[in-house]
Amino acid sequence: MDILKVIAPTVATALGGPLAGLAVDALGAAFGWTDATKEKVESVLTSGQMTGEQIAQVKAAEIALQQRLAELKVDLESIDQKDRASARERQSATKDGTNTVLAYLIICSFIWMVALMLLGYAKVETVLGGTLVGYLSAKAEQVLAYYFGSTRGSAMKTELLAKAGQK
Repeated sequence: MDILKVIAPTVATALGGPLAGLAVDALGAAFGWTDATKEKVESVLTSGQMTGEQIAQVKAAEIALQQRLAELKVDLESIDQKDRASARERQSATKDGTNTVLAYLIICSFIWMVALMLLGYAKVETVLGGTLVGYLSAKAEQVLAYYFGSTRGSAMKTELLAKAGQK
């Protein structure tokens, strides 16, 4: 599904959240399906064998979904911000240390794993090993985004600054 984040970021975001139905509908319409399901969509997207025509269809679904979200006045960034804010508010209100303990565990595990690999004590020679390294790396990225903000917000800021300079 990483390719989806590149060619259709709005669809990728919607598929992973409460707006999955809209994303499935947009992709189903782009592929010409009348019986689109999330499973059917995911099977095409994760096949690793997307044709140029399918990529064009996914881009068409991206445009259609953006138009539909604009019609419904849905702001995905606002939804994401509210989700992050509610998680942080929950942690502040409950004084629960679980998130902090898990964050330290994930970051320390990631640093330990990278150090072992760089020093030559560990090698990733199997698909399972590579999958586990990728998974731990993604979780470390999520921890850092939770505590320090996401790169998507930074990218949006950079884009807005670039547009402001053009006027």
